[in-house]
Amino acid sequence: MIFKQLFDTTSSTLTYFIADETAGEAVLIDPVDTQVNDYIALLTANNCTLKYSLETHVHADHITGGGLLRKKTQALTAVASACGAQTADLQLKEGDVIHFGAEETIQVIATPGHTPGSISYLWRNALFTGDALLINGCGRTDFQGGSAESMYHSIVSKCFTLPDETLVYPGHDYNGRRVSNIAQEKNINARLAGKSLNEFIDIMNNLNLPRPKLMDIAVPANRLCGVPEEVPQG
Repeated sequence: MIFKQLFDTTSSTLTYFIADETAGEAVLIDPVDTQVNDYIALLTANNCTLKYSLETHVHADHITGGGLLRKKTQALTAVASACGAQTADLQLKEGDVIHFGAEETIQVIATPGHTPGSISYLWRNALFTGDALLINGCGRTDFQGGSAESMYHSIVSKCFTLPDETLVYPGHDYNGRRVSNIAQEKNINARLAGKSLNEFIDIMNNLNLPRPKLMDIAVPANRLCGVPEEVPQG
């Protein structure tokens, strides 16, 4: 197996490449449109075809590369059905299982809060959390239908019930960090460790973060898999 963590410096987005080189199939999680040529080069170098381009949610800070990858590689795009991304090939929901390679599986876990349609992906002992659980933090909940209460329950009742040694790979990090684990986040996450629901809601309601610069462009584009001209007809 091949596993690579890729980083987009402009948006601080972490993208994940998982490939079964024996079977010649790969998936990407949260690809960025400006990095598509690099992804294709990576596929070529490892003699793999891209089977799926997976999204953890409809992003507000960058445009997905999913639609471009579908054009160039015929990969299927996948996003949670609650995201309203009408042109995605797969509309995912809690409990869905994605198959690729010889016998690799990725489990879909609904983790709403950052957005109503946010999901995480569990592959082997690695949890790809998007903008739900971050390293020593979590995604914001103050726009795009976010909910601090939903976020709390998603993390505490779903992420934190996984084995302590489960690796946590977030969708973003702004401090040079790349991986954590469930035990660490349960014990030292500044927003969640030892916090009650009410304490968490108070923290999230007082972050006073600036509006994402690309939000008005990125959100509608990402609901069309990053390729706005592909609007469904009829």
